[in-house]
Amino acid sequence: MEFIWILFAFCCGLLAKVAKLPPSIGYLLAGFVLHFLGFTADDIILNLADLGITLLLFTIGLKLNIHDLVKKEVWLASLSHTSLWLVSGVIVFKFFAVIAIPYIVDLDIATSALVVFALSFSSTVCVVKLMEEHGEMRTRHGKLAVGILVMQDIIAVAFLVAATGKTPSIWALSLLVLIPLKPLIYRVISNVGHGELIPLTGFFVAFGAYELFEFVQIKGDLGALLGGMYLAGHYKASEITKSLLPFKDLFLIGFFLSIGFTALPTWEMFGIALVITLMLPIKFALFFLLFVSLNLRARTAFLSALALSNFSEFGLIVATLSQKIGWLEKEWLVILALAVSISFVITNIIYNFAHEFFALHKDKLNTYQRTKRLKEDQFDQPCDAPVVIIGMGRVGMGAYNALEQQIPGQVWGLDTDKEKVDWLNDNNIQAFTGDAEDADFWENVDADKIKLALLALPSVKDIKNITIQLKLANYQGKIAAIARYDDERAELEELGIDKVFNFYNEAGVGFAEESIGLYRQSTN
Repeated sequence: MEFIWILFAFCCGLLAKVAKLPPSIGYLLAGFVLHFLGFTADDIILNLADLGITLLLFTIGLKLNIHDLVKKEVWLASLSHTSLWLVSGVIVFKFFAVIAIPYIVDLDIATSALVVFALSFSSTVCVVKLMEEHGEMRTRHGKLAVGILVMQDIIAVAFLVAATGKTPSIWALSLLVLIPLKPLIYRVISNVGHGELIPLTGFFVAFGAYELFEFVQIKGDLGALLGGMYLAGHYKASEITKSLLPFKDLFLIGFFLSIGFTALPTWEMFGIALVITLMLPIKFALFFLLFVSLNLRARTAFLSALALSNFSEFGLIVATLSQKIGWLEKEWLVILALAVSISFVITNIIYNFAHEFFALHKDKLNTYQRTKRLKEDQFDQPCDAPVVIIGMGRVGMGAYNALEQQIPGQVWGLDTDKEKVDWLNDNNIQAFTGDAEDADFWENVDADKIKLALLALPSVKDIKNITIQLKLANYQGKIAAIARYDDERAELEELGIDKVFNFYNEAGVGFAEESIGLYRQSTN
């Protein structure tokens, strides 16, 4: 039985990849096809789905900063959007009822509000996977979208507590003991080394936090998220995150398959789900207008709103609970599962063209932008140094240190992560905060003063987007980039990049060149 799931997941995932869609869309399709063929989800699939969501929330927490959640553009936008969506959604549902859309016509105001509430959440799985695949988790719009998702998760947990009448245990207060124990726990984690204990540490904290919260009658998913945030300040947080990625992606296949097993739809249900997805532009418009009204730049507002314009697996949890209580008919579970799946497909397809779309319609979208800018969105003007390294990760840092020794004072770094840039500046590294995929950024930079741009980024798509922006900015200097595989190298060279270094081969060459000096010293 397990091989059948693997076979269908692989074939449908490969089909989606060939069609240049994310494999997750293929996994959704595999779930529906398996269900249609008469298969049912057993405990293995459901357990994998739960494991995947728990690890996803934990890894989100590892990348979160509590200061990101208390920003007005996060908490106020999230609460305002939920309120406005409820009002707008109920009005739309009443319109659907007037034109006699099946199932919707039978809903009263209270039940309509419940369904609309279930549709108010954006998918944590979909958005985070989207941001990871595009290498945008650390960008301004990526962190904003994740912050909104966390706020929505808190709202959902509050609803589940209210709906079930299940209040946290008095023992929940004992969790506060973990705060003064933080230095001790950090010290223990510092001793786990770099081997198999690293992912095991992630599993231990993620599922330990889950079980602790469940024990005190608080939803375990919230515990996994807070467990990640608890460790976010540890220097091994990044290493733990990377070690968990393969497990998280594998387990999430179970989640996507499980959606297809929710129930077997009819064509009528499928049609109603399509009608409901017509509400996605409303969701996008509300997010976009709220973001720009809070003085966010139009590009940040546009990309964040587009990523969040989908329905959530959390909506299915809300609907399942409502159906058990008797507030909702079971047919709505199928309709909402279809609507969630369709919204995943729409978001994944449309977001692939988000940057290009914004570049084409930038002038029109910027008319919604307020003249006042938040402090975080005010660019520091880069210095006059002629060499810029875009992406200050391990490769970028290595390149910076090597070039700084040869041409001191002539190099500067650029990264989207402000916290990383602050740390670099504290360590006397000349770095600035900015998104090189943003056309507005290059309008504030004198490209004539740059003679060499090194693109030290892991995503080929990001490298291509930045190269396009450089050309649009009339950049006349040289461009160098890195690639992990030969096909990626050929793709970048076709784009016109002057020099593409193979990440693995060039590392070996550099290691040999550095080591040959030791050999010559030993023979003298």
